[in-house]
Amino acid sequence: MIYDDITDFAAALPPMQALIGLDLGEKTIGVAVTDSFLSVATPLETVRRKKFGLDAALLTQIIADRRIGGVILGLPRNMDGSEGPRCQSTRAFARNFDKLVDLPIGFWDERLSTVAAEKALLEADTSRKRRAEVIDHVAASYILQGVLDRLSVLRAKGGLA
Repeated sequence: MIYDDITDFAAALPPMQALIGLDLGEKTIGVAVTDSFLSVATPLETVRRKKFGLDAALLTQIIADRRIGGVILGLPRNMDGSEGPRCQSTRAFARNFDKLVDLPIGFWDERLSTVAAEKALLEADTSRKRRAEVIDHVAASYILQGVLDRLSVLRAKGGLA
């Protein structure tokens, strides 16, 4: 099921299962995962996009191998908060992927996640070539960590179990 509200998404999550975060680009998909305690997001890999069926098969294999309990998709809103063609594409991906997996799917505003990832990689003195290789899955981990931080706040306020 697809959730627009992160609180509803969180309520649908099974206990003690990790999340997967996806940063959907036109040519690549950045993939990050969490631990089962939902405390830290870790960059995993960047997938070169082919066709939806092939991409989905690879992602569902990662989900099965890592006991994933929910999917977060970075929602690339415009800087004014509106949704453009890239958001429509992400929502279409979610609708198609929802038919293949029986997991809650949520969205997280990804504005500036790639900028933050780039800054972190520059601060780590990562070479230009290496930055190009890892930027997408590092951005996915920024998106996913944003969700984890929000879930932590919700739990602290008693909004989640």
